[in-house]
Amino acid sequence: MTRRGNGEGTIRKRADGRWEALLTVTRDGRIVRRSIYAHTREEVARLLRQALRESEAGVPPASGTETLATFLAVWLEATRSSLRPQTWSTYERHLRLHVLPYAGRIRLAKLQPYDLQALYRGRLEEGLSPTTVHHVHAILHRALGQAVRWGTVPRNVADLVDPPRMSRFEMRALTAGEVRRLLDAGRGDRLEALYVLAVSTGMRRGELLALHWQDVDLPLRRASVTGTMQRTPEGLVIGQPKTSKSRRLVMLSDMALRALERRREIEIEERASAGPLWDETGLIFPNAIGRPLEPGNLLRRSYWPLLQRAGLPRMRFHDLRHTAATIMLSRGVHPKVASEILGHATVAITLDLYSHVTESMQVEAAQLMDETLGGPI
Repeated sequence: MTRRGNGEGTIRKRADGRWEALLTVTRDGRIVRRSIYAHTREEVARLLRQALRESEAGVPPASGTETLATFLAVWLEATRSSLRPQTWSTYERHLRLHVLPYAGRIRLAKLQPYDLQALYRGRLEEGLSPTTVHHVHAILHRALGQAVRWGTVPRNVADLVDPPRMSRFEMRALTAGEVRRLLDAGRGDRLEALYVLAVSTGMRRGELLALHWQDVDLPLRRASVTGTMQRTPEGLVIGQPKTSKSRRLVMLSDMALRALERRREIEIEERASAGPLWDETGLIFPNAIGRPLEPGNLLRRSYWPLLQRAGLPRMRFHDLRHTAATIMLSRGVHPKVASEILGHATVAITLDLYSHVTESMQVEAAQLMDETLGGPI
């Protein structure tokens, strides 16, 4: 190959069949040479032209000394606008706690599958759950896939690593009797309506905490789910629902309507008690001075004590959603309708999550056929 000047590149085919573009630019007063890889000449030429445009625009190119930590910082910033705030915060936290301290100094160009395998094994040995390690792998796979698309590395090494199998949460659904005990124990609680809505509509915790009075139409007996409370680096904010199907209209039962009316009365008392400290946000379930309720405080100060008063074992708040879904399906609500109430992306998710309920429904269907057709021949 001939020598190229600053800001120029050249293309060659490697012995392994891949195409490589060599780019030479000046960075901080020194010459930096960068290799870009692709499977076809056309693709590597396109990536080279893109890199040259970025160089002319003053965008510093990646170098062979770029570390995994440096790349992940750039990638995180690039994805901030395209991810939900809570998702971005989860990515940032997982990488900061579980990747950067152990593999951040490895050069991106030198990263090998065994580096990731060692990372996962080490985190498991230190007590991190297989599910969390699996999530770390998924984040790295997405980030390194972007590195390939940017032409920074020739392959996604995460493709060559098997993450640990995810451990599934054991789903816990309350029986009808246990639900009554729970609601009896919560009668008069400032968040009584929150628990009634959770077990009667299956709304997610974040959706409940994001509900405003303007989202509820008591005469028409319905509530609009339009957002979800999310933790971000800037604090609690109401973000977009989990999926497009999560934005939905939910019909309310008589029990839910009565609980919401009691919630209004409690709020009037709280507003008067707080006086000038009250922050008018319009939220149905705020803290004692009207501001967004911290999800962790909901668990520690209200939900877990409520379970104890009801004589029930400690369980996830999300299990109240499972309780609502199980009751709906076991009482004959069509899976499509249940899926819409729950805000699942597809009815297939509902059927997969609650296959144990649909199995019992099949038994009942078989018995019904016997009754209808006259029993055995």
